[in-house]
Amino acid sequence: MQVLLVEDDRVLADAISRILTNNGMTVTVATNGNDGDALLRHHDVTVAVLDIGLPGADGFEIVRRMRARNSEVPVLFLTARDGIEDRVRGLELGGDDYLVKPFAIPELVARIRALARRVTSKGSELSFKGVSLDLATMRARVNGEIIELSAREWSILQYLIQQSGRIASKEQILNAILPRGGELSSNAIEVYVSRIRLKIEGSGVAIRTIRGFGYILEEAP
Repeated sequence: MQVLLVEDDRVLADAISRILTNNGMTVTVATNGNDGDALLRHHDVTVAVLDIGLPGADGFEIVRRMRARNSEVPVLFLTARDGIEDRVRGLELGGDDYLVKPFAIPELVARIRALARRVTSKGSELSFKGVSLDLATMRARVNGEIIELSAREWSILQYLIQQSGRIASKEQILNAILPRGGELSSNAIEVYVSRIRLKIEGSGVAIRTIRGFGYILEEAP
């Protein structure tokens, strides 16, 4: 699950990112509205979590732009504003849910997953050849058999499937799976990819190393 978090409070953004990552989500963080809007335009996002009071475009403006270009990405407003007028405006502009700060972390995780299910219920499976990822239940299968993946392995495999047929550099993988300020070495990516290769053996899928560039997911020879 790809979550975009647009929150200008860096401490809060880092804390939320860590929590969502620990719950198996891939989180990208933007700290102003214009950057958040750009990420929504150019990246695959399952759920967008938007603060309202942002520098640049505010959360309302981001949603207005999204819906104007027919983006159906579900939006959870995360804000300190608890007035009924703000709630109504956000929902009328195309927001899907609203959570007022301070909030309980389990509720935030549950609401994000609920929004993701609205999308994935129409087409919940991300697959390539014999490998499939059920985005609603977070289960991975090889030739129909469930396999166990760590949260990092899941995030990397999900990203590689989304980029199938295209080279993904280690830097791109790191940017896709880590929250802002997160730390993971490029050597660690090699280790995770090696583990994934072992777990998807016999699936008809290969993760080929392109020396000096990165990895590409393709049909096995």
